Amino acid sequence: MPRDDDSPTDWNLTGHHILLTGATGFLGQAILERLIVDYPATRITVLIRNRGTVSASSRLTGLARKPIFRALRERIGYDGVLASLTARAEALEGDLSDDVPALPDDLTAVIHCASTVSFDPPIDEAFRVNVKGAANLYDAIAKLESKPHVVHVSTAYVSALHKGAVPEEPLRHEADWRSELAYATAARSDAEQASRRPAALRALLATARADHRKVGPAATAKAAEEARLDRVTAELIEAGRLRAQTLGWTDVYTLTKALGERVAEEYARSADLPVSVVRPTIVQSSLRHPYPGWFDSYKMMDPIILAYGRGQLPEFPVDPDSVIDIVPVDLVTNALLAVTAAPGKRGTPAYFHVGTGARNPLTQRELHLNVLEYFRTHPLPASSRGHIKVPLWQFRGTTTAERMLRTGERAVKLADRALQRLPSTDRTRGWLDKTHQDSRQTEMLRRLFDLYSSYGGVEAVYSDTNVLALLRALPPERTASADFDSAGISWPYYLQEVYCPSVTAVSRRTSGRRKVPVPNSTLPLAQDVAAVFDLEGTVLASNLIEAYLWARLVDRPPATWPRELVSLAAAAPGYVGAERRDRGEFIRSFMKRYAGASEAQLRTLVRERLGDALLHRTRPEAIRRIRDHRAAGHRTVLITGTADFLLEPLRPLFDEIAASRLDVRDGVLTGFLQSPPLVGEARASWVSRYAARTGVDVQRSYAYGDSFSDRPLLELVGNPVAVNPDPRLYRHARRQTWTVEQWGVHTGSRTEAAMTALTAVPPMRRTAR
Repeated sequence: MPRDDDSPTDWNLTGHHILLTGATGFLGQAILERLIVDYPATRITVLIRNRGTVSASSRLTGLARKPIFRALRERIGYDGVLASLTARAEALEGDLSDDVPALPDDLTAVIHCASTVSFDPPIDEAFRVNVKGAANLYDAIAKLESKPHVVHVSTAYVSALHKGAVPEEPLRHEADWRSELAYATAARSDAEQASRRPAALRALLATARADHRKVGPAATAKAAEEARLDRVTAELIEAGRLRAQTLGWTDVYTLTKALGERVAEEYARSADLPVSVVRPTIVQSSLRHPYPGWFDSYKMMDPIILAYGRGQLPEFPVDPDSVIDIVPVDLVTNALLAVTAAPGKRGTPAYFHVGTGARNPLTQRELHLNVLEYFRTHPLPASSRGHIKVPLWQFRGTTTAERMLRTGERAVKLADRALQRLPSTDRTRGWLDKTHQDSRQTEMLRRLFDLYSSYGGVEAVYSDTNVLALLRALPPERTASADFDSAGISWPYYLQEVYCPSVTAVSRRTSGRRKVPVPNSTLPLAQDVAAVFDLEGTVLASNLIEAYLWARLVDRPPATWPRELVSLAAAAPGYVGAERRDRGEFIRSFMKRYAGASEAQLRTLVRERLGDALLHRTRPEAIRRIRDHRAAGHRTVLITGTADFLLEPLRPLFDEIAASRLDVRDGVLTGFLQSPPLVGEARASWVSRYAARTGVDVQRSYAYGDSFSDRPLLELVGNPVAVNPDPRLYRHARRQTWTVEQWGVHTGSRTEAAMTALTAVPPMRRTAR
């Protein structure tokens, strides 16, 4: 590590002024905390962007409450940490993706940690942060006369496809960062244009209509646009992955980190800067500092370990003898600060691998056996009772693991497709729960496989000669507090006593405690709250056809019933098709069967003979809930596409009934509606107008529905309840964590209701037609 002068290395960074990027990230937090705690004579400027209305300075001081400062808070309190941050670190508002602001002209070092660490971001996003962001930063640094030492944080996995020893030296490749950046930036525009072509939009609309037509045109349009955006994102992710692989990298993350190194090397030469490229391996939770097991968020290995501990990972495509090079974050931090104190020659970058594979290798099989032993000794609790048993991996290889996953994916899709066609019952909802859980699990496994399987057989060994030389140059007093010797790590201790306990802590607190949303046992008293109820399938265990049969057959001689039933059966396929396409179309079509009937006679029939039958088919739970809402002072509203004359027996329960009104000419029904039926999005629109007119607060209000077409109404209010939901609504409700209830256990049967109607007195006087 040649230097430009013979001055002694100031390992304490006394009098230095350091610019830090990425301070809110995992590694950046660790560096900032270490500078605050152990480098008291060092000034710090943090380049940090605003986030919404939160200023850069507020984001910086907000770190005082983070776990990274827990140990320091225990010593000097929160106020002390806040005072230290305020006194020692200054926020410089700026975004690397845009124009970087002018930097302090007395900087002595820059530690560049900012990057996107996702392995599969859209290609333009990865390049914007990891390549363009680096170029923007170096542009600003190049303008400084102080020529600060730039410590550029990369990743060892820029050489992931290399086999054997990887030296600490520049990468050899022909990729041009400027042309690749231009391509990546243009990729989004290209994908957006392609997604807007007629053929693409036609396909998106067809799918959206099939899934959301019954809900309404706005929901259909929203679903189509969301699908378009998802497709654009997926194409950009795929573009990044494929471009990386065609250039010789595993993914767009390692590609952009490699090109970021090219940016650093170019500016080191052109601006005559001292540059050190530090390549950590897989950075995981801390070994010792600030306390054993500290981590900020789940990283590369964490989701795999958690999935295994939950019994969700029977196999994973890794080679048992390949080395998994993980390194605790505090060792990386100490190495970075040591590198910062020892700049190399200007114009000639130095390279440092910070890992464990060269001198303290951990194989995939050794990792698995340590994790297996941990979970067998400390199993995670199961969701119901007992504990989860973890499997012993057989390391069957990538082909077998992929085949097992594909089989699971196909089984889940077939089961979900079949369940969507079954009626809504407790049993089918139980099956839906299981299928939903299996679907989430296979989606998670697919993501893990796609992201990390290429790292399971890495055969590269990252030499750390330069890091070891730096370690040996440290004075004893600095070694004692800032050691980064990876050879001293005991893997059983780190994995079983430090890493696994920390990464599973949150899961242990939440396992087996999944909260199923339930309605409040006592409804809040309020005058500005409404409770809106759907009728069919929610309040009433009946439908339009059943109500029609009551109304049209009860007052007729039994001899005429077969003709009416045959007519209804002949029309049934058309009604089913209309119902599947659009609930409003079905209502309009079916209401034509009332054409020619006397409105007055129908109302009398409902009042004298059908009222009790209708009440017989109401669900007791619905009646109780309606009365509970009324007792709490809430406005109760019934909203339905059913004809209004059938609802008179329910009127005492509701403050407002919004129903279909049939057109009448000279007292006779024409079979047409006076206005469009209230279905799908029309219900949400009606309730919004009703709330504005009456002063109802929709965010505190309640809605009850059973069909996926009720989704807009349920999404409108703050307290949605899915009652006996159909499969699609049930799945949506579970994803949204809505309350789901089963009503109607003690509801009267159709036969009982029919007998009630037939035996009611006095009979209605029949009128010949």
